[in-house]
Amino acid sequence: MLSIDQGTSATKAVLVDASGAIVGKSAIPLAQHFPRPGWAEQDAFEIWTSVQTSVADCLSGIDPALVVAVGLSTQRESTLLWDRATGEPLGPVLGWQDTRGAGWCDRLRAAGHADEIRRISGLPLDAMFSAAKAASLLDEHDPDRTRSARGELCLGTVDAWLLWQLGAGHVTEIGNASRTQLLNIDTGRWDPWLLELFGVPAEALPTVVPSVGRIADAQGLSPLPPGTPVTGVLGDSHAALFAHAGWRPGRVKVTYGTGSSIMGITAGQGASNGVARTIGWQVHEPAYAVEGNIRSTGATLVWLSRMFGLAPADVAAQAAADSDGVFVVPAFTGLGAPWWDNQAQALISGLSEATQAPHLFRAGLESIAFQIEDVVASCEAGGAPIDVILADGGPSANPDLMQLQADTSGRRVDTSQVSELSALGAAHMAGLGVGLWTQADLDLLERPRRTYLPVLDDDWRAQRTTAWHNAVHASRTVGKGLAP
Repeated sequence: MLSIDQGTSATKAVLVDASGAIVGKSAIPLAQHFPRPGWAEQDAFEIWTSVQTSVADCLSGIDPALVVAVGLSTQRESTLLWDRATGEPLGPVLGWQDTRGAGWCDRLRAAGHADEIRRISGLPLDAMFSAAKAASLLDEHDPDRTRSARGELCLGTVDAWLLWQLGAGHVTEIGNASRTQLLNIDTGRWDPWLLELFGVPAEALPTVVPSVGRIADAQGLSPLPPGTPVTGVLGDSHAALFAHAGWRPGRVKVTYGTGSSIMGITAGQGASNGVARTIGWQVHEPAYAVEGNIRSTGATLVWLSRMFGLAPADVAAQAAADSDGVFVVPAFTGLGAPWWDNQAQALISGLSEATQAPHLFRAGLESIAFQIEDVVASCEAGGAPIDVILADGGPSANPDLMQLQADTSGRRVDTSQVSELSALGAAHMAGLGVGLWTQADLDLLERPRRTYLPVLDDDWRAQRTTAWHNAVHASRTVGKGLAP
């Protein structure tokens, strides 16, 4: 299996053999641009070129005829607009962190539509999701919607863009579609009311397809033979959950990255307070999930590293054993789940004359653990108990952070020893699609993990959580122009 994981900061390609082991890999870094506060952009063709380059590098010295199928994992809510006839993008990809559509959200919220939008789409009204980005792109490039209504323009998330390049036509995978805020989460179809509300013509949107099946016959991936089937597509967080065998009860997946995604499959279609309903994947019927997205986790360490002229790894390494009462609330673009407060302001509280850089570094690490536990607790509030956090992503390799997460959450934390987990999940899905594995086979695959158990008591946890929530309250209060 050849699996491609197209993320925000890099594109990875991995080769997975029939035992589920990764036997080859490559990675190509990607640039991201921030031309204004709240704007985050990438180049669509740079993304596609990174896919081609990563595949060529991964297959170097390998007989490409050995590849029986391709899996694809992608960053999700990022959105772009391109010309159907020429395939040329009409502007940059608006990254998932891009909030230029906040004005659309504010107007719809003021008009009283937020609750109904959430009921239909499963998602809280927020500029992180694709709908507001799509509306902003159309406002700029097709303000009267004439060309998009004629089907001359294509809107899509990154999976749709890459599948277009691979020869599938204009299609999108259902899990990615469920993150747009334009899909009816119960029917799995684009919702006419949501499309009208955001001013997005149906003619500009891709066809929604399941996560598994012959989705494309790949082209443009030299040295891969043209026509190699693409048989599995997932959003990156969904793919990581699938690789974790996240269909098992009592566990949620946490992907630690620039931001963080917390996701768990649910028995029904309900959602807890503060987290979203989404579709994890569709093999036969849609597998429903709850999810919360945090905007700044690893990005907080990057911000601290810039402030002090260090590498992000050094920030973690030099953190004190205790923050000495300092809290960092990294609401650089507001707060995501479970608060969904665009007005919240980033702040540091608890400073004293004794505060030193290592205290701030520790507070930055603690902000990651606190934010994640807030979302896990919200996921648990509306369903079965959550006993295990399944951790992946770059920061999950930090044992101090993982022990801090276990202590903050009071739950077992299992970290994957595979760094290419999203790519592995897409390979598993593609293997299902080509008949290499069955679901029972996937359930039996070995998944090397390191386990962390909480060692601090409940009183410590309760006191620290209360202090953290006081800092979050101050962040949200200051954002509304009030005294904390």
